[in-house]
Amino acid sequence: MKARVALIIYLAAMLLGTTLHDPRWLGLGLGLVLVLAGRRWLRILRRAGLAIVAFNAVVTASYALLAGLQGTFSLEYVVLINLRVLFLTCLTFVFAARVNPFEALAFSEGLTYLFTLAYSQAMSFRQVLVNFRLAFKSRCIERPALRDRYRHSAGVGAHLLDKSLHNATEITHVMRSRGFFDA
Repeated sequence: MKARVALIIYLAAMLLGTTLHDPRWLGLGLGLVLVLAGRRWLRILRRAGLAIVAFNAVVTASYALLAGLQGTFSLEYVVLINLRVLFLTCLTFVFAARVNPFEALAFSEGLTYLFTLAYSQAMSFRQVLVNFRLAFKSRCIERPALRDRYRHSAGVGAHLLDKSLHNATEITHVMRSRGFFDA
């Protein structure tokens, strides 16, 4: 029951975080989330920052370029979008650290089933990624050149894409055979 209540609070906080347009309120929300994180607040903040740095850099640079050309650049807007993404990401990391999602979704058999499929796929891909990383590291005596790392990353990305398409097809066949798509 606690997990379900936490899920409802999490969803409400996500909705609230996306509708707030005042950086002060988002900053307050981020502060509350970090207080909820307890002693892990710095770790969660660092993980969230690393997770969003590429996305925020692209969005911020694109906005700065277009708004600069139009003469409508607003530093407050840049702060708002970056703070919102950081708030939502930290909120998600705190929720994931404190709540068992299987318990939170136990009220719905379909959602539990869907989450189980997604979770198993994510863990499978994570293991494949670790194996590729260790294999690449074991085959290199010296630090590989940037070009080699890019080539390796492209190969891993292509393999993961092929694997995800194959797995999606297999899962769809299994779900269809069990009547999941029947009305």
